[in-house]
Amino acid sequence: MKTFANRNARTVQEAVQLAQAARQGGQSVSFAAGGTDLLQLVKDRVPNRPGSGAPDVLINLKSIPGMDGIAAGTAGSLSIGGLVTLSTLAADARVAARFTSVAEAAESVATPQIRNVGTVAGNLVQRPWCWYYRNGFPCYKAGGDRCFSAGGENQLHAILGGGPSYIVHPSDLAPALLAMNATFRVVGPGGERSMPAADFFVLPRVDVEHENVLADDEVLASVDIPGPSTRVRSGYHKVMDRETWTHALVSVAAALEMDGDTCRGARIVLGGVAPVPWRVPEAERLLVGRRITPELARRAADASVADARPLAKNAYKVSLTREVVERTLVTLAG
Repeated sequence: MKTFANRNARTVQEAVQLAQAARQGGQSVSFAAGGTDLLQLVKDRVPNRPGSGAPDVLINLKSIPGMDGIAAGTAGSLSIGGLVTLSTLAADARVAARFTSVAEAAESVATPQIRNVGTVAGNLVQRPWCWYYRNGFPCYKAGGDRCFSAGGENQLHAILGGGPSYIVHPSDLAPALLAMNATFRVVGPGGERSMPAADFFVLPRVDVEHENVLADDEVLASVDIPGPSTRVRSGYHKVMDRETWTHALVSVAAALEMDGDTCRGARIVLGGVAPVPWRVPEAERLLVGRRITPELARRAADASVADARPLAKNAYKVSLTREVVERTLVTLAG
């Protein structure tokens, strides 16, 4: 394994400054939180950023106080530090009661051992788990000039939003946070900026080498979720090819605002099927102002995959997505 220097940051701003100084000196940098994905990338010699390989400098964020807390805000909102572990998030009573989809998504990640270490920010910014990228192929994500999955082994790849790369975003938290209308707070050399979760993730057609808007010297510091109406019901449903460790073949995060048995608002976000968490507004519009019956849920499920363009070996994801959306909506509607 390549040797690297370790730097312990005391504040997010200091972490950014350390990254800036290292990059100005021609060194590659990685930030470390739980480190579950980063360690695997380093061991397998997979570039954490195109062309960088294992980092020259590792900046430890765990030494920053206050980034591992969950704070209540106004009107029932929550601010979740980037270093909050997935286990802590899943077990928090406030999250479970008011942001059920987020708690369920956190609890679905990998294994208890990984959830005890893995963090909110780490789950959101982890690199793709495409087997070509992870096994040294010179693909787009590794700085190369092609996507090997397009004509190769693409059973686990995108059916929506793909091209020129067909990776799927690996985060479980991302669809749930997008469904709950979260905002992300990013700290960089220019100071702080906040953005809706939907603006944080980028499609390959926008930036084929990256999955989000973070620069190499920026840190995802926290996630803020506005307090939902007491009428909002949310949930997260994930289908895997085995019961533990693996990422979603298909997942659905949904938040429905219900007035009795009538839907007044809906947010439906798919995971495991696109390079970003994939919101389906066409399906949402079908639900608003109507009583959610099994028939209406089925129509919304059909709409959620209307734009699907499966590859040669992953057409099964179309029907699987349809079934999971339908089941999730019927369950939430009661």
